[in-house]
Amino acid sequence: MIIGLVGKPSSGKSTFFKAATLAEVAIAPYPFTTIEKNEGVGYVKKECVEKEFKVKCKPKFGYCINGTRFIPVKLIDVAGLVPGAHKGKGRGNAFLDDLSEADILIHVLDASGKTDAEGNVTEGYNVIEEVKFLQDEIDFWIRGILAKNWEKFARKVHTEKKKLSDELAKQVSGLKIKEESVIRVLNELNLNESILKWDENDLLAFARNLRKEAKPIIIAANKMDVGSSEENLKKLKEDFPDLPIIACSSEIELLLREAAKKNLIEYIPGASEFEMKKELNEQQKKALEFVKKYLLKHKNTGIQQCLNNAVFDILGMRVVYPVENENKLIDKDGNILPDAFLLPRKSDALNLAEKVHTDVAKNYHSAIDARTKKRLPRDYELRDGDVIKIMTH
Repeated sequence: MIIGLVGKPSSGKSTFFKAATLAEVAIAPYPFTTIEKNEGVGYVKKECVEKEFKVKCKPKFGYCINGTRFIPVKLIDVAGLVPGAHKGKGRGNAFLDDLSEADILIHVLDASGKTDAEGNVTEGYNVIEEVKFLQDEIDFWIRGILAKNWEKFARKVHTEKKKLSDELAKQVSGLKIKEESVIRVLNELNLNESILKWDENDLLAFARNLRKEAKPIIIAANKMDVGSSEENLKKLKEDFPDLPIIACSSEIELLLREAAKKNLIEYIPGASEFEMKKELNEQQKKALEFVKKYLLKHKNTGIQQCLNNAVFDILGMRVVYPVENENKLIDKDGNILPDAFLLPRKSDALNLAEKVHTDVAKNYHSAIDARTKKRLPRDYELRDGDVIKIMTH
């Protein structure tokens, strides 16, 4: 599971990344602080089944706090995207290529309007344009990948009577786009007729709809701690009613997570409040009072909510717990509920076995539901929160 962070320079993308991962990254108030992509581990959170089974889990990966399980996901933060990137401007296609492996994109947008399209300091920048140009750049990038040797490709498909969806899927396979997505887009646009009849507009429409289908975007309206952001957030929601838009402050989330790391406060990512654990100096108190006021107004910082929305609401991932003993819910070492895997919709027990280990999948025989103690039918679709014992030959 890979989440890509995109956005123009100076939008707060690297701060978002650091707040979500606590990885050390370069953060500065000028464009192109990030040159090479940063990679780190963030966490999505879900209520752990330990509460239901009245046990205390011991995660091998991630962690669990008061019955809330934090499951690792990979985050990539790429260099800022500017208008004309698909033509090589900024870091150009090198930036876009970094996004190939992402399953979903979070567009970290400067909702304050205090930086222009290239990340330079300004006042009153139209944030609506930022959404449009970023989506256009990704669409043009996908179209560019498809357009390479297009005439030769189209003639080959037509002459050799190749299956159109299969051949197009091969063209975009490096973007983690599956044939099912290609088929849906072809049907939506009614482009199943001869590929020789496609023009540039057809190719762009196909690329645009493919991006919506296979590289969904969430808007993280960042810098909501800046006064001018409230009005811009309203504009964004009015102009893009179909896009998930989440109010964020990566600066405040980073402050909270670092304070928690230093044991100054008790804070669970995504929570609407925190507790002070130590006597603080005046500067620390002042900073945390500002944070309290922000949380009182906005309920949360939005960072955790973006990750959860991406993985659970948009991608529809389920959390499934494999165990070796369905009665004690342990692995071979006696750890309780050690693993929590993210699996897509329509996954079955064999898909879970593949996540556990290739050898487990090779020797897969059947699966047992830890709740009912019954063997599952082969066509059983895994549900969120399932606890499963994999049986092997």
